[in-house]
Amino acid sequence: MKKIYFVRHCSADGQHKDSPLTSAGIRQAGELANFFNEINIPVDIILSSPYLRAVESIKPYAEMIGKTIIKDERLKERILSEDPVEDWVEALNNSFLDNSYKLAGGESAKDVVARSIEVLQRIYKDTSINNAIVVSHGNLLSHLFNQYDEKFGFEQLKELRNPDIYLLQLDHNGQFYNMECVWKPR
Repeated sequence: MKKIYFVRHCSADGQHKDSPLTSAGIRQAGELANFFNEINIPVDIILSSPYLRAVESIKPYAEMIGKTIIKDERLKERILSEDPVEDWVEALNNSFLDNSYKLAGGESAKDVVARSIEVLQRIYKDTSINNAIVVSHGNLLSHLFNQYDEKFGFEQLKELRNPDIYLLQLDHNGQFYNMECVWKPR
């Protein structure tokens, strides 16, 4: 089985790309490192959104195992709109109802899934990668999860925690096998 651990970043001080982790987020990053250390899997690659909160979330574990974090722009948070959105909750919900729904200057769910799937192709095709960690953001991850489980929608997005970890398993042919939440905060 090929395993991909999808990590939603820890608690951060804002939504800007350079927003740092809060003090609780720093503690959570340590808990993530402990989680991955305890499950003791040989991690072949760590890919992350370039946003500071994503990188800082996995940095303690990457340092613990001596792995480089590969930042990939395609894992950055979804751009909902270039302009302020009066009811962004409704806009997010609409994007689950219609994957082509897009606000001015924003990305549709279809757009964000397309760019995230490009990143995953590297993992799918590389036979030397058996265990991967991918760190990103709730909006992107929830639309990606919807590709594997159509029941994963707007309500499940609202239930995602900071941090959260979902394990996607692929069989030896690279076909979807299973997806489950594996993060059990202490």
